[in-house]
Amino acid sequence: MRFHIAPSDAVPIYRQIVEQVRRQVASGQLRAGDEVPSVRVLAQAHAINPMTVSKAYSLLEAEGLLERRRGLGMVVATVRPTSRTSQRLALLEPTLRAAAQQAAQLGLSVDEALALFKRCMTPPTDLGGRDESR
Repeated sequence: MRFHIAPSDAVPIYRQIVEQVRRQVASGQLRAGDEVPSVRVLAQAHAINPMTVSKAYSLLEAEGLLERRRGLGMVVATVRPTSRTSQRLALLEPTLRAAAQQAAQLGLSVDEALALFKRCMTPPTDLGGRDESR
């Protein structure tokens, strides 16, 4: 399990962890019984305060996504069956609503915004290891 923590992001670090776990569970990358990194391991790997990781894990435990197992640490809980697609769409909807609002404020048409979204969804082509976007 990999986390991508961006300390300079406006989203608090504990929220970044919570959202990434939610998305990985919704996408099936994390399944019931899978271990998540310990608080100490995750904090050391990203040079963040262990209390930040603990807060994120506690929120996920209260949501029912994680559970503590004696001798195993935190694992992904068995969650009630729901449509995986509807769960993933529900996680994405707030971000898309915010993007739609910004597109409208910028005066973009629906077609222009959708074209940009499609470009963003297309994986970048490999340019021989060079990053041409910079």
